[in-house]
Amino acid sequence: MSEQKELSEVEHIKTTSKGLRGKIGTAIETGADGFEEDDKQLIKFHGMYQQKDRDRRKDDAGEFIENPTSFMIRGRIPGGRLTSDQYMVWDDLADKFGGGALRLTTRQSIQMHTILLKDLKPIMQAVHKVNLSTMGACGDVVRNVTQALNPWGNKELTQLDPIAQLLSDHFKYKSNAYAELWLGESQLNKEDEPDPIYGTTYLPRKFKIAVTLAGNNSVDIYTNDMGFAATLDANGKIDGYFAFAGGGLGMTHNKPETYPRAADLLGWIPEKDLISVAEGIVTSHRDFGDRTNRKHARLKYVLAEKGVEWFRSEVERRSGAKFDIDRKLPKWETPNYLGWTERADGTLALGFHTLSGRIKDFPEKPLKTALKDIISGFNLSVQVTADQDLVLMGIKKEDKVVLESKLKEYNINPASPKPLYDRALACPALPTCGLALTESERTFPQLLESIQKVIDKLDLNDRAPIVRMTGCPNGCARPYSAEIGIVGQQAGGKYSLFFGGNPEGTKVGDYVAKKVPFADIPVQLEKAFEVWKNEGNANERFGDFAARYSLDKFRELLGAM
Repeated sequence: MSEQKELSEVEHIKTTSKGLRGKIGTAIETGADGFEEDDKQLIKFHGMYQQKDRDRRKDDAGEFIENPTSFMIRGRIPGGRLTSDQYMVWDDLADKFGGGALRLTTRQSIQMHTILLKDLKPIMQAVHKVNLSTMGACGDVVRNVTQALNPWGNKELTQLDPIAQLLSDHFKYKSNAYAELWLGESQLNKEDEPDPIYGTTYLPRKFKIAVTLAGNNSVDIYTNDMGFAATLDANGKIDGYFAFAGGGLGMTHNKPETYPRAADLLGWIPEKDLISVAEGIVTSHRDFGDRTNRKHARLKYVLAEKGVEWFRSEVERRSGAKFDIDRKLPKWETPNYLGWTERADGTLALGFHTLSGRIKDFPEKPLKTALKDIISGFNLSVQVTADQDLVLMGIKKEDKVVLESKLKEYNINPASPKPLYDRALACPALPTCGLALTESERTFPQLLESIQKVIDKLDLNDRAPIVRMTGCPNGCARPYSAEIGIVGQQAGGKYSLFFGGNPEGTKVGDYVAKKVPFADIPVQLEKAFEVWKNEGNANERFGDFAARYSLDKFRELLGAM
């Protein structure tokens, strides 16, 4: 008889949480500085993490100043779609409570950092007033649903709007805790509905969903726990979906039982089976995911260890649907949304590049103020992208010159500096993230500048690689599906390098070097780029070349073997 493993501590916390309430209400009422240890886990389900500023500062006497407890709060914004009024609420909250800064996420959401506990409730209520929330933006549940971009106002892509909303709403948890604790609705005294999907234990770990049209991979669908790529009938209406499952990017250095993984294609389903199949996939994770080891708890490990055939059969059993495994996927292409685009209704959209998604007023570049002026002044709708950018939509053609003039007045250029920057991503890392081992966002501009010099020197701008950087191996900026992933490994500024992802995001790479000092990264990449330039085929992208050339050869070249 096999030994029964002990459930992880977080599983006990969820089960005894009284529907995700814990002692959160007591901390709010008493004006505490932060939440108790168990409640630090529960507040994730409400859309926040408890953090501290990890930068060490000294007072006049030379003593280290104890930084206050603070919070990161994140929105639930299906498809990253915001009206002008909704964006302006986030902008205003950032001024009042978030140190004057917003951050666009790789899940098409918005985060604010350095929030004090006393300010959480007014933030939640302000967001609620514009029909948004932070509910389930973190925690062991289905998080923000991402969606393909639509700067063109394309009617086929517009059909995804209600799909992303439907999936987001369908997988919200049933507990009234959020409304009671943050929205002042405890007087309703409603009992929690039984939760047929999450029960009292919720999911073993976080769960990410993306929706797109087949062939359009602007959401990096293979990095998601579950993805749906819609197909169209002869009239341009959605008639079904290719369903994917088992993607995920978190890992732990030196623990080979943890690894990034690209999702598997389960097959095609007709449109009517969307929700039943989605439920089948989510509940399979609920029932078969590892609840004893949180580092081994994502859906990807169920697929990897039980096999795609087993998983497909299990989802079919639960959903009553049947996957068509013979239907062929179209070729994936990631459309470029940056710059000016004409929309189907005759208006314009502007794909606005924001490196690392940080929106604040920088010295001599008041980005946040400029965006506020433009979005409110021209009453523009917004879509946050999975690459940490903004698409501004609804610009009248006659307003284009005025808008561009305003940006020049603010000294703001919405364009990406060069192709290397177009899809480059970085996570926040230090000083706010408690998991960060190294810098990421703060040093990313310097690193890109150094890499760009190598690209210029070797004349490779026409196929500049996708580069992504994180301060730890959790993979929040999707480094493993990039052509080059730079992953924080050791305090003091040492990183692992990963090669082998590709521009269309259909696979993940593997390490080629470990414990590389920050200053040596461009040097190591130059060695690799010289081989690529000399031995690659014409127009061959670096990720494709790296996989063909052999990662072992790169490990030898970079001293990892």
